[in-house]
Amino acid sequence: MSTDTDTDSFDFDGSALRRKRLLGKAFVGACFAATMVGIVALIALLVDVVTEAWGWLTWEFLTYPPSRFVENYNPANYGALDTGPGGIYPALIGSIYLIVLTAIFTLFLGVGAAIYLEEYAPDTRLTTFIETNIANLAGVPSIVYGLLGLAMFVRALQTGSSLLAGALTLTLLILPIVIVSAQESLRAVPDSMRRASYGTGATKWQTIRNVVLPEAIPGIMTGIILSLSRAIGETAPILMVGAATSMFAPPRLTQPTDAFSAMPMQIFDWARLPEADFQHVAAAGIVVLLTILLLMNAVAILIRNKYNRRR
Repeated sequence: MSTDTDTDSFDFDGSALRRKRLLGKAFVGACFAATMVGIVALIALLVDVVTEAWGWLTWEFLTYPPSRFVENYNPANYGALDTGPGGIYPALIGSIYLIVLTAIFTLFLGVGAAIYLEEYAPDTRLTTFIETNIANLAGVPSIVYGLLGLAMFVRALQTGSSLLAGALTLTLLILPIVIVSAQESLRAVPDSMRRASYGTGATKWQTIRNVVLPEAIPGIMTGIILSLSRAIGETAPILMVGAATSMFAPPRLTQPTDAFSAMPMQIFDWARLPEADFQHVAAAGIVVLLTILLLMNAVAILIRNKYNRRR
């Protein structure tokens, strides 16, 4: 009697185990299928863009200004204002300058705010309220930051539709992400290292500068570079502050009040034009933008791996 009961129980447990394993395999298969949908879509998009850009992505494309003229196009005269669709040089330089200024503002404001909130701010309701709102700001649509930049920088501070206004607007866009990632990096530094530094007589600032920041640099730099790679592809914020769709001369880095264009704006301008040649140069511009994004992500990975090896 007891043996039969034990056997029935064993059979029931075995079937339940097989059922759980089957459900687990089904869940893994569903996750794999969901992953492949995104990968296949990305591959199809890349193949389409590279096919459209094939033969148009040349050195001249990177070093010539754009043009609205496509009559009598001759590849030997590529980029001439009256013989072809031209290149992306002013928008490329504008995007580089824009990201350089954004990186400078973000480095000081984002890391400084994270150090204060994590190391100096008292653990009060006000601090919790500030941190919660910073985390919530990371999910605000980019067009809202564009409207804020238009009202605050372009109109209130009278910077006009300038490189400085675009950089400050993009700084507002990525600042919450940088602050949160920097806080997490600082929080990951063991307290034992801080206590050991205090034990040797170091002040709080000396501990932060010589112990905490060197340990947190991989996470901080990775967060900043990935945030900048998002900012370089944004169109809505710089569109709201008045970035030009096309320019025939690049802005000057020494003159941040100059008007500017950026690669997303130039690509948008090409894509909306009806001539077939402009669709090809738009695809070539997309390839350039994607290449810069991949390079920035690669730099973030290299920095993280370099400091991890040092650890």
